[in-house]
Amino acid sequence: MNPSLQVNTETASSAHTALDQYATHELVETFVSDQQYAAIAVMNASSAIAQAVDASAQRLARGGRLIYAGAGTSGRLGVLDAVELFPTFSWTRDRAPALLAGGSSAMFLAVEGAEDNREQAVVDLMALEPNETDVVFAIAASGYTPFAIAVIEAAKPLGCLTIGMANNPGSTLLQTAELSIVLDTGPEVISGSTRLKAGTAQKIALNSFSSAVMVKLHKVYGNLMVDLRATNAKLYRRALRLTMMASGANESQAEEALLACGYRVKVAIVMLKCQLAAGQAEAWLDAKAGDLRAALGEGFFREGK
Repeated sequence: MNPSLQVNTETASSAHTALDQYATHELVETFVSDQQYAAIAVMNASSAIAQAVDASAQRLARGGRLIYAGAGTSGRLGVLDAVELFPTFSWTRDRAPALLAGGSSAMFLAVEGAEDNREQAVVDLMALEPNETDVVFAIAASGYTPFAIAVIEAAKPLGCLTIGMANNPGSTLLQTAELSIVLDTGPEVISGSTRLKAGTAQKIALNSFSSAVMVKLHKVYGNLMVDLRATNAKLYRRALRLTMMASGANESQAEEALLACGYRVKVAIVMLKCQLAAGQAEAWLDAKAGDLRAALGEGFFREGK
């Protein structure tokens, strides 16, 4: 980014010029209250997020991957969103790779100069062998991070859907991507510290985007996360509760069904609601592209199993 270029996230806040003289309670209240603008910024971007959701769901339904890319705080938030898709929605890890400037070690330690390395960005992306079914989602608070921009530039000729998200309107990343999401959070309480409300806005937007995509891909029934992957005791208990809630079965019935199908909640629900064996329920769900509501709506199959 041109050092002479003044962007909103780098502008000093005129509201808190004596921040270092605030009493502790005033400091805390200032930081907390400023976060409200993050939610407002995301709400203002809701139409753009919705457009990105619909376009992404179409690609991912064809077997594509959701590829995140970014540097620093933005990149780490992308990694976080990618990692959480597996336990929440059984979205396999290979379908949500995350490119972080500086590599995986940059998740814990800053890697000097990594965000400026355009060449490595291209190498990292090409190692994934992206294609036209993939969605490449690059994130940069400034909107001028070379790593994020280079990923988008490399992905576009390959036919990938490209999405850019930044906190500065009109920035290069937004102009380069096919779809853009601007989270205009303005100046930070601490000048330039985009781990504050700019980062909060990114987290809200990523949560909203990926969750909405997963709903579109039939990972949710009503508002129940019926495609979760039970990987620990807490999630096993949650799977049992969800199965009971969606099927109306008692605890022993739900547990029996879950054990028979490897604790796949959607399969267990079909087993219980349609009186099917695990293999039959799985085949029926597959025939409905994993859409639990569609599977449960076909009453004739329940009678003609």
